[in-house]
Amino acid sequence: MKEKLQRLGQSLMQPVAVMPLAALLLGIGYAIDPDLWGGGSPIAAFLISAGGSILDNLGIIFAVGIAFGIAHDNHGASALAGLVSFLTIIRLLAPNTVAMLSGLDLEAWTAADEFRATAFSTMGNGNVFVGILSGIIGGFAYNKFFSTKLPDFLAFFSGRRLVPIMASFMAMVASGILFILWPIIYVGLVNFGQILLNLGPVGAGIYAFFNRLLIPTGLHHALNQVFWFDLVGINDIPNFLGNVQESITKVYHPGMYQAGFFPIMMFGLPGAALAIIKKADNDKKKSTKAIMIAAALASFATGVTEPLEFSFMFAAPQLYLIHAAFTGISAFIAASLKAYAGFGFSAGLVDFILSLKNPMHANILILIIMGIVYFALYYFVFSALIEKWDIATPGRKTEDTGKVRPDDKSALEEENEKKIVHSNSYEKTAAKILEGLGGKENIDTTSYCTTRLRLTVHDQEKVNDERIKEAGVAGIMKPGPKAVQVIIGPQVQAVYDEFMKLIK
Repeated sequence: MKEKLQRLGQSLMQPVAVMPLAALLLGIGYAIDPDLWGGGSPIAAFLISAGGSILDNLGIIFAVGIAFGIAHDNHGASALAGLVSFLTIIRLLAPNTVAMLSGLDLEAWTAADEFRATAFSTMGNGNVFVGILSGIIGGFAYNKFFSTKLPDFLAFFSGRRLVPIMASFMAMVASGILFILWPIIYVGLVNFGQILLNLGPVGAGIYAFFNRLLIPTGLHHALNQVFWFDLVGINDIPNFLGNVQESITKVYHPGMYQAGFFPIMMFGLPGAALAIIKKADNDKKKSTKAIMIAAALASFATGVTEPLEFSFMFAAPQLYLIHAAFTGISAFIAASLKAYAGFGFSAGLVDFILSLKNPMHANILILIIMGIVYFALYYFVFSALIEKWDIATPGRKTEDTGKVRPDDKSALEEENEKKIVHSNSYEKTAAKILEGLGGKENIDTTSYCTTRLRLTVHDQEKVNDERIKEAGVAGIMKPGPKAVQVIIGPQVQAVYDEFMKLIK
């Protein structure tokens, strides 16, 4: 299970990697035309539309990227299967289809069952939950059926052509399950929001905590509907942006459910990124710095946090839980101090500046003071816990028998690493690694990440560590009973490509 979760976490990075681009395009567009958001500037409209094309279709992007990443040989047929699964689910669970299956026309069904109608209205191209589920279905279908042989009269549909067909059938089953469960989940969140509404600052803190906690499932979008829009009467974002004065009550002021995110997104998460950079291994600092700085800038400037959060969400769930708790505390403090701010996109610098011009803001500079404190808090807490728990955050290497650090390498390993860095004989390197792994008959699945080959083998007893080291690799790790990771370095993709040629 740990290996499967690691595979999923690795696959998530592919779709997440496009988010900073979307955030940058949107941020620049909003800065050019902050009032009409593209309505008064063709350049702003062009940039906002380009960025929106990514964020509005995140469900599709996740479905394709995850399916491709889960497939044992990263074949394009898996991506097609993920897409087919996604299109099947959102079509079968679209409001008009659900109404038809319920024996009513859409208007009558919507009037008779408003909550279910609202729940299924989220089934669109941007539904990340369905995207992740579809990606898992597509990847599983590929790994299960890519080599299946059918009778001669159906031979055309054998193998990889069968994969999207089977994925479609599996998506139908998943749709049947979600037909029952999705409204229950969604309505549960709505009822939860109605209870929190009367809790004032405490409710804001609880909401913010669960907002972050639900990010991996995509259900935070459903929770946001409760607090940010007019689902149960809170309508925080439109009330703040529209200067709706009459919405002020003893327990609620527009911006109360948004303000607490600014200290986290603009300051706290960049502090976590700095901690991850500082704790990266010496030979990984440069690449880790490039990734983390880009993610931190996206969080600070535009409030797009997924690239940063996904970098440690699965590798260190305990850190992510602390991050969710910090977010909840931030929202509670901001609401208690009556600091109110809002956003149209997310809690980044662009929207913070826009909030300064909004008549509904109050005590907004408190958020800057909170942010400075949170930057230090995230940095020192993350640094201490990464070191104490030896967490494999980006740029760090661990194994069951202890740490593998550049400082611990033998002179031979350092020399071998230099050889592979400067060698053009990737085919010979791949051949030696394959030999040490027990030959292609012993290989089950293959993939690679930034610096290492990630494999599962049928029999780990056949793996010869010394033979693999003769290839000039930097190290070998065995995180599971059948898992083997061969640490190569920046040239890992070139070695992987030659490795795949040999086993095929």
